[in-house]
Amino acid sequence: MPDWLPNFLATIAGILSTSSFVPQVVKAWRERDTRAISKHMYIVTVTAFVLWSAYGFMIGSWPMMVFNLLSLGLSATILVFKIRNEKRKSQGTQSHREPGLVRSG
Repeated sequence: MPDWLPNFLATIAGILSTSSFVPQVVKAWRERDTRAISKHMYIVTVTAFVLWSAYGFMIGSWPMMVFNLLSLGLSATILVFKIRNEKRKSQGTQSHREPGLVRSG
């Protein structure tokens, strides 16, 4: 097997894996709707990318380091959007339930 083949395959796999998060980030950012996204799944995913990145550093694999750090950034962005949107929704719901709130119109 040629020496370059493992790094080439890792690079192609990294590009494809990392780019798979881009449409979700764009959709969550544009629509500000993350109801269908599982917060727990993204907590696990972010944790996994932290660990894979650390492993990549330990073994000195630049494709593993680079693509897992990029995936970490994208998946963390989705998680932040999810948490932010849940917080906004709960604050909006609480303000409508406060006693003494008078609505006009």
